[in-house]
Order: sequence, then structure tokens, then C-alpha cells
Amino acid sequence: MGKQEILDKLKDTIIKQDINGCAASAKEALEAGVPAFEAINNGLALGMKIVGDKFEAAEIFLPQIMMSAKAMNAAMAVLAPELEKEKMGEGKGTAITYVQEGDIHDIGHRLVSTMLGASGFTIIDLGVDVPNEKVVEEVAKVKAQKIVLVGSALMTTSMLGQKDVVRLLNEEGIRDKVKIMFGGAPVTKAWIKEIGADATAENAAEAARVALDIMK
Repeated sequence: MGKQEILDKLKDTIIKQDINGCAASAKEALEAGVPAFEAINNGLALGMKIVGDKFEAAEIFLPQIMMSAKAMNAAMAVLAPELEKEKMGEGKGTAITYVQEGDIHDIGHRLVSTMLGASGFTIIDLGVDVPNEKVVEEVAKVKAQKIVLVGSALMTTSMLGQKDVVRLLNEEGIRDKVKIMFGGAPVTKAWIKEIGADATAENAAEAARVALDIMK
């Protein structure tokens, strides 16, 4: 089986919520010499993007999303040890990742954290449903010279809190010490510009690329 067929199989097992099949496909990818980063980027991440689009269109619901997440986790258990070996470089900076207050959807958030870590960032994962004040406190604590704040929100109601995060960072006088990225289904480039953030990304792989770019 060729590399593209293996990547397509990884994507399809995510969409089909096939937990055992996804783990088996991850093993197959490594045995075929496919880098773990590529298996995630061009296989699992594409599958999760399709699942997310289906959820947004109300074609599937939360139980299906959770099963796809379990499939992804099964594959990540196989790929993670190799991913650590493949790190694309250290010292890229510190990435503070979190899910916006009022939101507990962490599938995309976990994938973004994984991709950022594989790209050489030191990860500080604050988890889900994180109060805006907590986010600002964590930014203030970090002494690294290069910091990117990566927040996600799946719902419009929680997305509105991103504006408050930027405002609080400005009020504390620490806005300039951090680059700010926000993502999630309702987040647009227009919204990023309106609230004074720095960037957005449509998926985990793009988030890693954008983070590296804005940290230059």
C-alpha cells in the first residue's frame, strides 16, 4: 500500500469512528516509513477537519465527535513516541494553549497542542473552559522571550471572550510580549482584526505553520 493510500486510510478511520482501525493504520504508517508528523498532518488532521465540518453542518452530533476523538487518541498513542523523535527543532518559543471560557470542546485544541509541540514549541496547556483572567495570569508568569497564545472556541458565545482576553492583556501592559492566535469554527480573519489579535488558522497543521511564521 502506498503512502497516500495509508494517509487516506487514517483519514477515513477518523471519519468512520473506527478506533481499532485507526490505531492499526497508525502502525501501518510507521511500518511503511511515513513520518509521524505527516501521518498526523495529512491523515488524522484531515479526518478531524471533515468531522468538524460535519458537526457544524449538523450532519453528525456529539457522540460521533467523541468516537472520532477516541479513534484519534488511539492513533496518537502509537504515533506520539515517534513524534517526539521527529521534533522539527527546539527553541521555537513557548505556546500557551487553551479552550476559551464557557467551552469544553477540546478535540481541536489537543491536536493543535500536539502539532505545536512537534514543531518545537514548549507547550503550556491550560485545558478547557479557562477563565480570561487565568489566561492573562499565565501569560504574565512566563519569562520566555518568545510566547504565542493559542486559544480556541467552537461556539460563538465563547468566541466573544477572546476579545476580553486581548483587552485584559492590554490593560495589564503585557500585550506586546505575546503573539495571539485564535481558532475555532466561528473565528474569522475579520474577527481577528477587529479584536486586535495577530492570526488565525483553519486547522491544527496550519496553526503550527502560522505560529512559526508570526514568531519570526
